[in-house]
Amino acid sequence: MIKLQRVYDYEEHPEKGYAILIDRLWPRGVKKTDLQVDEWLKDIAPSTALRKWFSHDPAKWNDFKKDYISELKSNKELLHRIKELEKEHATILFLYAAKDQEHNHAIVLKEILDKWK
Repeated sequence: MIKLQRVYDYEEHPEKGYAILIDRLWPRGVKKTDLQVDEWLKDIAPSTALRKWFSHDPAKWNDFKKDYISELKSNKELLHRIKELEKEHATILFLYAAKDQEHNHAIVLKEILDKWK
């Protein structure tokens, strides 16, 4: 099972799951020593160009989602890696920094992986 959690709301507890930071950039205001993650998969995040273009504008959501899915299709190796981790751990916790909890790449990534057999 994959769950989503904002980095800023995250408190480490082993029972929460295997924590993966899925942002390309380290979250602002968070020391690397303060955020205990099991992995940082920055290459699964949207490209810098796509991230900057989107700029968390809900009006661009549908286009962002389509473009990010295209990027993910060319990054199947990391998708397979996450699916393998999901087999090893009961829960995978995707950590992300975006303020908007309805329009962010974590949602798209989870949707793709939930559909993937």
